[in-house]
Amino acid sequence: MTTTLNRNPRPAVSDGRLVVEISDMKVTRNPKDVLVTYSLGSCVGVAFYDPVAFVGGLIHCMLPLANIDPSKAEVRPCMFVDTGIEALLKSIFASGATRQNLVAKIAGAGSPLGKEEIFRIGHRNFTMVRKILWKNNIKIDGTDVGGTAARTLSLRMSDGRTIVRIQGKEVEL
Repeated sequence: MTTTLNRNPRPAVSDGRLVVEISDMKVTRNPKDVLVTYSLGSCVGVAFYDPVAFVGGLIHCMLPLANIDPSKAEVRPCMFVDTGIEALLKSIFASGATRQNLVAKIAGAGSPLGKEEIFRIGHRNFTMVRKILWKNNIKIDGTDVGGTAARTLSLRMSDGRTIVRIQGKEVEL
């Protein structure tokens, strides 16, 4: 079973990857799946995995708060950290995951324009993720955030390994 909120979902590519687009999420229980999202600059990617229920999910959010455009948030909740994480958690719990077993890993939330970026979107995205996870009593198990380089985040469902690719190098969170 795979759940997506993207209105134009892209099918899995032949190597088993399920691509999570910008403002999208996917949840799966299939051990053959690898969830992956690309181009995490100021956007934030959050991967959840329950190693007991073997349920995982991945989201790619652009902005921290849905209140800047409630009508857009209604159509694309995953565009925003606050509404997107809520939707992902609901879907992951509905698929059998439990809060006490959930492992959370975060990547992205950078400043592609450098330290002088006025709006500090990446920093605000990461702050909002941390706040929501703290309120939900979900521990963050690993992060790769900040800086100016874009990242790719992937979650391998067969074993829960979460990999970040940044500037040609891979790091396990």
